Parts: sequence; structure tokens; C-alpha cells
Amino acid sequence: MPGMEMPRNDMPAMNMAMPMTGAYGFYSMSREASGTSWQPDAAPHSGIHLMVDDWMVMLHGRALGIADSQSGPRGGNDAFAAGMVMAMATKPLDSDDTLGLHAMMSIDPFMGRRGYPLLLATGETADGTTPLVDRQHPHDLFMELAASLSHRLNQSDNVFVYFGYPGEPALGPSAYMHRISGEDIPETPISHHWLDSTHVTFGVVTLGWVHEDWKLEASQFTGREPDQFRFNFDSARFDSTAVRLSFNPDPHWSLQVSGGYLKSPELLTPMIDQRRLTASATYYNQFSFGAVAATLAFGNKHLSDGSDESAGLLEAEYRPDDAWTLFGRGESIGSNELVPGAAVRGAGKMSFGAIHDWRLADHLKFGLGGLYAFDFTPSSPTAPYGGGAHGAMGFVRIVAD
Repeated sequence: MPGMEMPRNDMPAMNMAMPMTGAYGFYSMSREASGTSWQPDAAPHSGIHLMVDDWMVMLHGRALGIADSQSGPRGGNDAFAAGMVMAMATKPLDSDDTLGLHAMMSIDPFMGRRGYPLLLATGETADGTTPLVDRQHPHDLFMELAASLSHRLNQSDNVFVYFGYPGEPALGPSAYMHRISGEDIPETPISHHWLDSTHVTFGVVTLGWVHEDWKLEASQFTGREPDQFRFNFDSARFDSTAVRLSFNPDPHWSLQVSGGYLKSPELLTPMIDQRRLTASATYYNQFSFGAVAATLAFGNKHLSDGSDESAGLLEAEYRPDDAWTLFGRGESIGSNELVPGAAVRGAGKMSFGAIHDWRLADHLKFGLGGLYAFDFTPSSPTAPYGGGAHGAMGFVRIVAD
């Protein structure tokens, strides 16, 4: 996962005879991101690294306490906890085959079904009967339980299969909470449902081919988004398809284009299907003045009712040292859910914030941060956002890395 950098003091404990390659091909494991997606090879790969017999295990987790204030009649105030724990394990079966296991759980369900206030957010229903608008839904308790098997054909080519219940299909960039450019930003992007909303999918199988710095993969998965019951396992349907092409031209860049057909993704509009297209570029580099990560992404949804919606995202993080993280995100969306009864309307957001971390132990740090967001809302005589819509968050966090 992104952000999982191998600490130097763990290196002597590692079996250095084991090749530190990715789960799906003959490349650096730092390229691995969420699901089967890629990030730049130069990105850090922090985490707690262990050797258990022949298994190489990586552990990572974070928990946040957030105070949230969203302005205007469609906003609200709330305090909630969010976060996740994850584990990855790989084991060489022989010189050509590698087995991988992935597990990730979220504490989001404990915030309640309604999630938290977030102006301009849309997505999964909260109660099973009404749309969720201007609030962000919680993730399911189980975000990923997956296994993969890769086979090396030669020094340049690998093939692999990935199965998740739940898991992440080959559609879109790396999920926002794992992207190296956005993993420290506490709010969900409003463009989430144009780019990477399929990152928790109950039933996915992906077949892929890796040739050096290229990866071509195809997924068959469940198109329906998770329902309002966040502690259960939804039915696996395998009724939707996605294809993604990824390319890492050098250690600092990771590019992808992907497209998918989603069968009946929304519970409240089950007769409407969706075609989704995405493209993204992620950059990471470590300079003398600090580390810079950035992602530029575009997503388009074409619905079977004839509507067409697009979104764009630009986000970045700057870390001058181990103590400080500065971040920003700009987004633009076109949505038919923000104004009741209206056609597609444009909206946007710009968010800026900072975090200061204190290292408590080799693999544990405590952080204090804040965020302020400027919202560019559509006008609505029936459901106005009010003037100068904005949002703010203050938060504390614990990160095990």
C-alpha cells in the first residue's frame, strides 16, 4: 500500500535472499498500491515489516478523530472517528509463482449509517430509501479480503489472477485513501464516484499481464455499490466488466487509463446502468527541500438514461520533513443529484490543510491537523446552499507505520 516505507531498522531482520519484488510482476514492491493498481516506484512504502516463516508481512493502520463543520442550510456539524487497519502478506511458492493475501478493515461503520457532513458529496444511499447528498457515506467494515496468484513467464512477463470478496476491480486510479498524493487528506474527494468508488466491491476477479513497466488487466465484478448495511457481506453478482492499462515510464510517474461497464450500480435507480471512463497521472519525487506527490485525474460517467457527467481532480502533498505535511486538492464535478429535479449542474471545491506529526515510537506517530475548503455550489431556489459555502475540519490521528 502507498505510504508503506520499509524502515531501515527492520532491514537486518529481513531474509535478504527473498527478492523484494511486487506481487504481480518483476518490479519493486513500492509500485504496489490499492487492489492491483500502481503508484510511482519512487513512492515510499512505509509500514511494519515482518518475516513469518516464508511469509513477508506488511502491516499499516491509522485512526482519526475529526471535528467537521459544513456551512449553510445544507451543511452541518459533527464529530466522528474514521480509519482503517490493513495487512498484506506474500509468499513465494517456487521460483516462478507468488501467492498474495490482502485484508483491510475500516472503523467507519461505527460513525453511523448517515456518515458525515460534506458539501457537494453524492453517492450511496444511507438508509436504503433516499439519496445521500451533501454527506459522505461510511465504508463497510470489511473493505478488502483478497488473494492473488502470479506466475512469471520470463524476466519481462508475468500473468496474475486476483480475487476479492470484497476487493477492488481494475477501474480508476488508486483509491483516494491509499494514493500517495492524498492519503493524508481527511475528507473524501467529491469526485470519488467518478474515479475510484469501486474500491470496495463485493465480488471481483481480475486477470492481468505485466510486461516490464506496462500492465494490462481486466476485471469481472459486482456493479452494485455496497448497501446501507455496513457490517455485512453483500451478494456477489459478477455482472460488470472493467479494463485498465497502466504504465510507469520512469520511477517518478504512474499513468493509467481505464473503462468499465457497471450494471445497476445504484440501489435507488436499479434500472440505470453506467459506462465509466477514467484517466490519471500520479507523480512522486524526493527533492532536497522535501517530498512532493501529485495526482491529476479525470472521470466520466455515461448513464443509460442518457445523462453524461464528468469530474476532474488535482491533488498534491508536500512533506518538507518527517514532522510536517501540507496538502491541497481542487475538484470540479457535473452532477444531476445536487439540485432536486434539475439536469446536470456544475460544482467545485478547493481544500487546503496541514498536519504536524510527533514520532512516539519507531512505528507510531501522533498528528494534529486542520483543513479548510472553499465550495463552489450550484444555485437552487428550492434547496439553496447559502452564500460563501465552505467546510472546515480539525483532526487528530494515530498512524502505525
